[in-house]
Amino acid sequence: MSFDFSADDILEMAEQIERNGVKFYQTASDSIPDTQCKKFLLELSKMEEQHAVVYAAMRAGLSEKEKSSTVFDPGHESVLYLRALADTRVFFEKTIDMKSMKEILKAAIEAEKDSIVFYIGMKDIVPESLGKSRIDAIIKEEMGHIRVLSKELTALK
Repeated sequence: MSFDFSADDILEMAEQIERNGVKFYQTASDSIPDTQCKKFLLELSKMEEQHAVVYAAMRAGLSEKEKSSTVFDPGHESVLYLRALADTRVFFEKTIDMKSMKEILKAAIEAEKDSIVFYIGMKDIVPESLGKSRIDAIIKEEMGHIRVLSKELTALK
């Protein structure tokens, strides 16, 4: 079955990706011994929480057209598919040395880049009439996060 996804679908997935990021940074902060690093990771966790709030607000501001489904989907398979992608695509289980701030930051940057590539790909399957342009706002948010992470990684070297 083929689906046209809406901005609402993508924003719902973006919220889940951010919740996964929150878990990642909280787990990392619990694992790292350095107090300053722990504090920074908790700040990143809060940033991810804030991103989820931003995406929820964006969803709330969508027009009915941007929320509408284009296919008959009584089993909500499209939403289940997107949730599965969100749970496995970014911040998925990797072997990361959680005692190394450099390795945590590298993994976080990689996950953010993966999410941007993913959203760019999703733009191809969201019709303009269903809010394709809204995905650019998600990408912009994620790019800002990469800048923060990269700056911190550079400071560690």
